[in-house]
Amino acid sequence: MASVSYSLVEIQRRIDEVKQFLSITLSIANAHTVEFYTRDVWNRFMAVPPQDVLSSVSSYNNQKRAPERRVKERSTTLFGFCSDTHRLIDTHELLQAAKSHSLPDLGVSLSRDELLEILGESREDTDAQLEPDEFMNSKKSHEVRSMSEVVACLAQHCGVKQVIDVGSGKGYLSSFLSLQYGLQVYGIDSSNTNTHGAQERNRKLKKFSRAYQKHKNVARTQGEAPNSPPEELFEIKTALKGDCDASYDGVAGMAPQEELLIPISDVETHSEETPETEELFLSALSVDVIQTTSPRVPPNQLSPEEKERRKRENLEKKAQNRTDITRAVFSPLTSYVTAETELRELINELQDAVMVGLHTCGDLAPSTLRMFVAKPELAAVCSVGCCYHLLSEEFDPAGHESLHSSCGFPLSQYLRHRSWFCGRNARMSACLALERFSVGQGIQMESLFFRAVFHVILRDHYGSFKSEKRIGKVYSKAKSFVDYVRRGLRKLELDESKLSDSDIQAYHDTYLPRMAEMHAFNMLKVALAPCIEGLILLDRLCYLKEQEDLSFSALVQLFDPLLSPRCYAVVGLKSHRSSS
Repeated sequence: MASVSYSLVEIQRRIDEVKQFLSITLSIANAHTVEFYTRDVWNRFMAVPPQDVLSSVSSYNNQKRAPERRVKERSTTLFGFCSDTHRLIDTHELLQAAKSHSLPDLGVSLSRDELLEILGESREDTDAQLEPDEFMNSKKSHEVRSMSEVVACLAQHCGVKQVIDVGSGKGYLSSFLSLQYGLQVYGIDSSNTNTHGAQERNRKLKKFSRAYQKHKNVARTQGEAPNSPPEELFEIKTALKGDCDASYDGVAGMAPQEELLIPISDVETHSEETPETEELFLSALSVDVIQTTSPRVPPNQLSPEEKERRKRENLEKKAQNRTDITRAVFSPLTSYVTAETELRELINELQDAVMVGLHTCGDLAPSTLRMFVAKPELAAVCSVGCCYHLLSEEFDPAGHESLHSSCGFPLSQYLRHRSWFCGRNARMSACLALERFSVGQGIQMESLFFRAVFHVILRDHYGSFKSEKRIGKVYSKAKSFVDYVRRGLRKLELDESKLSDSDIQAYHDTYLPRMAEMHAFNMLKVALAPCIEGLILLDRLCYLKEQEDLSFSALVQLFDPLLSPRCYAVVGLKSHRSSS
């Protein structure tokens, strides 16, 4: 196999470059937005006015160099920060450095087309398949179609027919891999609800298949081309589309940006059955898995030989249909998966397989890679992670340091030997989507502003910097800042009679002129997001590079980041060996 893979030494060099940059800038990403005013965050980190930052960000997004600004400080800078005060004095230099330390500019990732070319496998002819857009929105269609082709090529390259989909949710990717590419897929998810949903979806798809086949056969018998689907098909498609639309975009990768910028303690987080995993919807059936028949001839017009021949053919077709159904409908399993999970205890007929994970949440993505390395039956892996804020960190200075190697970050020996630590707020910032901000999908600042000013009120009147209770999504229900504060106080079970409405409004009016500081600071967080995500992904790639029995490993951009911000896959292939 031709290789454009990068060596372990090259990956380690890129990790060092990103580490050096983040050692200066990570404190910005880790700053609490909620404590923006109580800890005077702007003046702690910035020696420039917020208008300078916003102007530079806007100019940089438009690919224009920000106007040069005279810097009074005589001290030298590092990535735009004063080496003496450690405050930012050159916004453009910081933005330029952030861009050069993100994955696209580091030059160590492959495109999806480059990976397919390296694998050297022929692509499936997709002209005959039903359009995925009929069943789901453009984001989901894009993700399932793009990843399934890569996984199918990996399976073909390795000569395997089994796929294990970890964190399979309701089985959208699994079903498509099975129905479109004829793979035997085992979808493993920790949620019984998701497993039952996958089974129900398969039932609907088989019903759709039968109705579609009947529709085609009737049209063929009448000598007509299949026209618009009958009412039964339309109803099933509508039900499937409804399943897709019922999902929502939560914190994982598609979160409202204002929630992602709030410290994790103030966000209603979700369990490992993430919305981003759940929302991936099976697009369509391949006509290749739909059995066709020729026009029927009345039995009394058949010769005895023809009757016997057709009898044998029917028996063979029934056997083949049973095989196709087994092959085409994936097997959903319920199990909590870790790196130590014994796959053979879950799957009785396990053979050599490709392991995949599409937007696997938190520690599940690194666990998938550990399992791939440890299990000889796994020939290849294609893992797209999400929810970096839910990763566990081995070298957490807050007292949660693990004595074991099962934490989600760092994964590689290279970073573990350096005891590298990111921090929860920085990992949360890594979930932000720079590309979307660059095209005008900006931050909803008012909710962030309300929360930060509310924190000032808690400090001044309730002696509380941090509350053990979350205030939840109070902003979406509040009619004004005063209403927001009163709802928040009731949520925290604090005495709201201490403050009049005018007292509360006075806080709002006092800090309103400083709202631009928060906006500018959060735009810098957005600029740093790809660098933090890049280090996490480089760590995972480095882990695969450190293994001796891998023939190929790479970071591959599978998706359009505007449609799917968590767009990178970690891909690995083990050295060739005979199938078990």
